[in-house]
Amino acid sequence: MSKETPPKDWDKLWIEYNKALKEWMEAFESLQGATKNVQSKYNDVMAKALKESSDKTMHQFTENWQKSMSDAGIKTFKQFGDNWQKILNQSGMDQVQTYGDMMNKFAETWQKMWSK
Repeated sequence: MSKETPPKDWDKLWIEYNKALKEWMEAFESLQGATKNVQSKYNDVMAKALKESSDKTMHQFTENWQKSMSDAGIKTFKQFGDNWQKILNQSGMDQVQTYGDMMNKFAETWQKMWSK
């Protein structure tokens, strides 16, 4: 009967990375579900509002909705991108630099999309 040898440092780091990646994927899937739910509720509200509200009320609602989405989303994605940049700069992981850049571009695109 052979004893299992403890994982090397690299193996341990890889296992931890995969665990963190799985947690991130679950959080991302949760975010996707929440996004779908928000969009569905927004569609319901807009359908009801179109039937029952004045143009002024619709305009005010649209502005408030865009502002709240912008405030909530931009800060979160920007912070995520900034955190990635800090990690990359501290560790010198050049191969992951592209991912941080991509997240920053995503945050910028998100901001442009909702700031109109």
